[in-house]
Amino acid sequence: MNRSFWLLRCLKFILFAVLLVAVAGYVTMRLWNWLLPDLFNLPGISIWQALGLLVLSRILFGGWGGRGHRAGWAQKRRMWKQKIESRMAGLSPEEQEKFRQKMEGVCNGPAWMRRRSADPDQTASL
Repeated sequence: MNRSFWLLRCLKFILFAVLLVAVAGYVTMRLWNWLLPDLFNLPGISIWQALGLLVLSRILFGGWGGRGHRAGWAQKRRMWKQKIESRMAGLSPEEQEKFRQKMEGVCNGPAWMRRRSADPDQTASL
C-alpha cells in the first residue's frame, strides 16, 4: 500500500479520536451544569474542566467501561483460583494440608477479616 493511504488513514483516526474526546467532554460538561448546580449548589464547569474530570475518573476508577482487553477483578480471581487448584491437585493430601496451614499462618489477618468455618454449632446459634 502506498504511503499517502496510511497517512490519510492515520489522520482520520486522529480526527475521530479528538472528536470523540470533545464529545465526551461536552456531554460531561452539560450533565454537570444541568444537574449539580441545582442539586448541590456547585458552580458550573467549562469543557476543559469536564475533560479534566474524565481524566481524573479514569485515573481513580480505571476505565470507562468495556473489558475487552483487561480482565475484571472477578475474572482475575477466578483465574487465580483455578491456577491454585490445579497446583494443589498435583500435591499429596499431606502436602496440601501443610500448604493450607502455612498459608493460614502467612495470610492470617485481623480476626474480623477471617472467614468463618462452616461449623454446625455456629450456624445453629445464628
